[in-house]
Amino acid sequence: MPPHTSPFTRLPSLSKPLLNGFAQIFLQAHPGCGLLCLLAIALWAPDLLGGALLGGLAGTLVAWRRGYDRDDIDAGLYGYNGILLGLLASLSFAWSPLLPLLIVCAAGLSSLAVHHLLRAMRERQWLPALTSPFVLLGWLLLALAGPLELEARETLPAAPLSLDWPNGLGALARGLGQVVFLDHPLAGLCLFAGLLLADRRAALWAALGSALGLALALLQGWPAQNALLGLHGYNAALAAIALGQTHRAPWAPAIGLLLALLLQPGFAALGLPALTMPFILACWLVYAGQRVFRQGAATWHPGRH
Repeated sequence: MPPHTSPFTRLPSLSKPLLNGFAQIFLQAHPGCGLLCLLAIALWAPDLLGGALLGGLAGTLVAWRRGYDRDDIDAGLYGYNGILLGLLASLSFAWSPLLPLLIVCAAGLSSLAVHHLLRAMRERQWLPALTSPFVLLGWLLLALAGPLELEARETLPAAPLSLDWPNGLGALARGLGQVVFLDHPLAGLCLFAGLLLADRRAALWAALGSALGLALALLQGWPAQNALLGLHGYNAALAAIALGQTHRAPWAPAIGLLLALLLQPGFAALGLPALTMPFILACWLVYAGQRVFRQGAATWHPGRH
């Protein structure tokens, strides 16, 4: 080794993939958007920031160490599931020496899963992974709480919110914040600013998804407190962003966000935390339906009917 070199010089620059990893939670590859996402967590949930950074770094470094495509790494595709897992673990469990190890292991496994899912999508036209590694590994983490004797994190109950215009407007911002487990309206506005910076169309679809989530929850008589906390808006917002990126016509994101809203209550009936699975299923249903329609159109010949 040359006398003035350090083994650390072989490490990749982590700032870009890490910031893009935060942005990829909202399906963006924009460091500025990622920085505002990181800032929102740091300001309104600083106790979750360490887990988020640890998960993002672990997922990124595993991908780098295994020699995965550098463009994918730089785009944050191997970081965002780890960030979400770090947030979930930090939110759910009290600090223990085991917690960082669990975050690192889960984030590393998410990188392995993302690599195989990306390859299957590109080579065999599988449906996109989205946040499915986060959801499946997140459910596993929560299920392991008992066997691993993880102590649940004590949190103060949210202050009751009255159903009025200020809280209704705040719920629209909270619907974005809940994507990263934040329930403060200013955190949601910070995230909305990040989306505006990255893609104004995505920001508008996200706001519409959150608004419709609130409206449907109130019209259906679902618990108003959950609606005002944005818990019915974040999956619809994500579905609208994802489908709005791949479809210029408004029908696909509109159908996707409605599906996400309708699917979410089913997870409570199953006794499972919804996390972002309603968003994933909604997108998969739209993508799969579009493929079936295209295949049917390709095989249909007017002369035969």
